[in-house]
Amino acid sequence: MIHGKKQAHDSHDTIYLKITSVLLMKKLLIFGVGLIGGSVALKAREQKLFSEIVGVSRAGGTDLNYFVANNMLDYISSNIPEDVSSADMILIATPVAQTQSILKKIYPNLLKNTIITDVGSTKLNVLNEAKLNLKDKYNQFIGSHPIAGSEKNGAGAAQLDLFKNKNIIITEEDLSSTVAQKKLTLFWSSLGGIVSKMTAKEHDQIFSTVSHLPHLLAFNLVNLINKKKNKEVLLNFAASGFRDFSRIAASSPEMWRDICLANKDSILQDLILFEKEICELKSFLELNELANLEKYLKNASTTRKKWSE
Repeated sequence: MIHGKKQAHDSHDTIYLKITSVLLMKKLLIFGVGLIGGSVALKAREQKLFSEIVGVSRAGGTDLNYFVANNMLDYISSNIPEDVSSADMILIATPVAQTQSILKKIYPNLLKNTIITDVGSTKLNVLNEAKLNLKDKYNQFIGSHPIAGSEKNGAGAAQLDLFKNKNIIITEEDLSSTVAQKKLTLFWSSLGGIVSKMTAKEHDQIFSTVSHLPHLLAFNLVNLINKKKNKEVLLNFAASGFRDFSRIAASSPEMWRDICLANKDSILQDLILFEKEICELKSFLELNELANLEKYLKNASTTRKKWSE
């Protein structure tokens, strides 16, 4: 019975937090209305989380007028300092190398209760830049990483349910505001995501192995084919296995360049480990160690099957 009362109380708290967060979060300002930023705008609009959703157009980037005309955005910011000073949440959804300049730009006009988050695939470098550039307002920043996306990019690739049942990581740092963390958790949950927390360092080590390295290997394979004289013949006969493995090599080169530089140390460690795996496989073939080769392949096959189940 006590447990039931606690559940009722927790449910009431969740409803109260949701209501108050909607009331207090009137404007969302998005830097970078691409696949992620555009998908956030679409779902936030559907869920009526904000009275206004405003985009910041990137120089040389996508023309955002189409997205205003189609009600994804209320308008495109023509006065960034003014929009920053009235924003309840600021979402930075640009390639990670641009985060530092955006943090510098928004700092002078930030309200004390504005929540700032990003969606980058690396977190430690972003948090360090936030500490440096947001200074006394650093506790308003919380890093986010939605584990959602595709090889497509740009606002035209935005999807209404991109975050549905997808993991969303938010960084758990000592200085982050507890209230801001609760609101940000609710924000991502409202977009359909499943939120969990970890430190920035833990995040970067994990995603170097399960995301950054696989992308680089896909780029590697395609470049191996690029360097072969019979490239066109190879691509002509490539089938579903190649298509599945290489799909992510169509991802944004700019974004992945920035990720590689931002998470260089972890990626280099994983590349060293991968080199060892390649050498081991090469040795099995050179020495005709068929039993070891089969065992090696079986271990990988078993792990992959268990994971997919």
